[in-house]
Amino acid sequence: MDIASMTPTEIASLIQDKPYRGGQIFNWLHDKQVTSFTEMTNISKALREKLGLSFKIGTDIQNIKSLQSADQTTKYLFKMENNTIIESVYMSYHFGSSVCVSTQAGCRMGCIFCASGINGLERNLLPSEICGQIYAIQREKPRISHVVLMGCGEPLDNYDNVVRFIKLISHKDGQQLSRRSLTVSTCGLTPQIIKLADEMLAVTLAVSLHAPNDNIREYLIPAARAYPMPELLQACRYYANKTKRQVTFEYAMIKDVNDSKPHADELASRLRGILSHVNLIRLNEAECTTLRSSSDRNIHHFANILNNHGIKTTIRRALGSDINAACGQLRNRLK
Repeated sequence: MDIASMTPTEIASLIQDKPYRGGQIFNWLHDKQVTSFTEMTNISKALREKLGLSFKIGTDIQNIKSLQSADQTTKYLFKMENNTIIESVYMSYHFGSSVCVSTQAGCRMGCIFCASGINGLERNLLPSEICGQIYAIQREKPRISHVVLMGCGEPLDNYDNVVRFIKLISHKDGQQLSRRSLTVSTCGLTPQIIKLADEMLAVTLAVSLHAPNDNIREYLIPAARAYPMPELLQACRYYANKTKRQVTFEYAMIKDVNDSKPHADELASRLRGILSHVNLIRLNEAECTTLRSSSDRNIHHFANILNNHGIKTTIRRALGSDINAACGQLRNRLK
């Protein structure tokens, strides 16, 4: 039984010891990040032995290899239980250290410009496996201040485990990571967006929109056929109103596909009135597609059009593309 995916209350209930023991054990797991029960020095030897017989501490996460980009971004290849392989990325910014973690091994959304889904979905990651990526990186990097769930997989397709991860990583007895420093990305699973809003976790929601209309969006993201844009944007409006948090719309700029002035005008009309901002992304080259990025000139022109329409727009700084660590390039192998 995986104790590292449990809350303090759940741990206390299972070990049937003093109520505060759950918090103590949780603190060892998620603050001090021990890998053995023998390291829990304020727990009795008898209880440590009992824990060792009944539980395991997450899954064995092995750092197989890492690559460092010219911009100091680092990509990690991790091997997990059952030889599951995933990638995570460490990024350094002026505001602190950020980690992009995977929530699934592979992905089944089928976005045509994203390498993560080339081999489909292998399996969901457990909450302890999502936490474990952060803890493994923190052993050699500065303490992480921001986490983005934008690695391999669709986070809201692994909904229960992702929500539990958020509660674990932000718990007062663990990392105490501010939920305002957590970003959950989705390609637009509308029912789960509404459900996440009702959880009142107040994390940042990032929606991979990438198009101003359903025709283009369904071409780029086959899974979008189940979630038409009017319904998706209404769910985003609901999320923003419910949580009072701004929604980020991710928009990969693709040459001759979604980067014209009419596209910008149409996008602005769609987003007007939603508490949000648009993040324009240079499309990164990936082995799964022949699509190419818009020129820098077109990207800046597109941003200016949106800003002139009153839609707050930024252009994302590109990191790690030289080691295939940028958006759309992560897979279950390192090269």
